[in-house]
Amino acid sequence: MFLWRAEVSPGVNVAFTDIHAGNLALHVGDDAAEVRRRRGELEDAAGLAPQSLRFMDQVHGSAVEMMDAGSATPTADGMVSRGLPLAVMVADCIPAVLVGQGPGGEPVLAAVHAGRPGVASGILTAAVERMRSAGATGIRAWLGPSICGNCYEVPTDLRAQVAERVPATWSETSWGTPALDLPAGARSQLESAGVVVEYAGPCTLESDQLFSYRKSATTGRFAGLVWCDE
Repeated sequence: MFLWRAEVSPGVNVAFTDIHAGNLALHVGDDAAEVRRRRGELEDAAGLAPQSLRFMDQVHGSAVEMMDAGSATPTADGMVSRGLPLAVMVADCIPAVLVGQGPGGEPVLAAVHAGRPGVASGILTAAVERMRSAGATGIRAWLGPSICGNCYEVPTDLRAQVAERVPATWSETSWGTPALDLPAGARSQLESAGVVVEYAGPCTLESDQLFSYRKSATTGRFAGLVWCDE
């Protein structure tokens, strides 16, 4: 169920699921009841209460929402909370999760959907700023599995447009065509914001344990999670 899982600070956990957790998205034509069942199994495996994970309606934008116990599902690509469990779904985009410490020692968490439009528009920087506005310091990041710079082929003009904003994304595929390296771009943005990147996952296209839109346009979504022990 978990491709990678770790307790990253006392009582605070980060994980990325694999295909064995099944599709966790409601928007890809799957049976909704089955998706909710899988989400329940995921919460149980993480030791969380049923329906406690907060998911987003992701739109490849740059909005970051502050979540509390009464928040509805946001239309956004980033969420920040003071300890509420958060989830982000992807197939090739970067599922980024961040952890900081609030002024009273409480954890400040974030989950970010960082695809090509999000990296280009600074979604990660926006999430860091939102965390800091909540008093977070010592922010660290974990970048889950995503398509790598050797595999993410794009048109020449698109590579130029994105790299003009985020130079570290400029790349070339292993077969010699224009590409974007989103993990490198994300790392450069986070490091420029003073955030330590603790982990970066493998390439979704190269792994048979992960969903990938580039492998198949009809595919599920795996998740990046961040939560506190209950």
